[in-house]
Amino acid sequence: MPGIFALLAPVALLIPLSGSDLPSNDAANEDTSLLIETANEARPDETIREILLVPYDDPIQNQVRIERRVVVRISPREPAGRQNLMAELPRAPAPQRFEERKMEKCVPIHNIAGVQTGSGNQLMLYLRDHRVVSARLEKACLARDFYSGFYLEKNKDGKLCVDRDKLQSRAGANCELKRMRELVPVAP
Repeated sequence: MPGIFALLAPVALLIPLSGSDLPSNDAANEDTSLLIETANEARPDETIREILLVPYDDPIQNQVRIERRVVVRISPREPAGRQNLMAELPRAPAPQRFEERKMEKCVPIHNIAGVQTGSGNQLMLYLRDHRVVSARLEKACLARDFYSGFYLEKNKDGKLCVDRDKLQSRAGANCELKRMRELVPVAP
């Protein structure tokens, strides 16, 4: 019980007393009435009771809208590992020519391992299954704007598609993907 009294005592001191409830001591009456008058002068339109009840007014209700947006960053392809670690292993000769072949219009975003700029408006996408895809951007875009990779907003299907998705370079350019072709090595 003493805990409740300790919590309510400061609040009780703030509530002004009516004239009949004041102590009979004239000095105390003058001090209390002076305190009430100064409180009313400081806030003439509000009484102390109104000040205490403000926190209990109806709260203002605002509408909150939560949207989910996922942006994927595709970074440039990592440079080849240190040459001296692999120098003693036999290597197959690298093919000199590649041939472009038609492929599906969409590629799963999680399969893209890296990107490298090509000539003009062409990007080279390196996939996790060791395929290489040539991606052409719209005519007004340059591949060199994508030297440090690009951002892509993930769609519901999780794919990068031709004539649908826009790539945003880290430098600020926005370009739509116009064509994708798979690059296949051709024997000389």
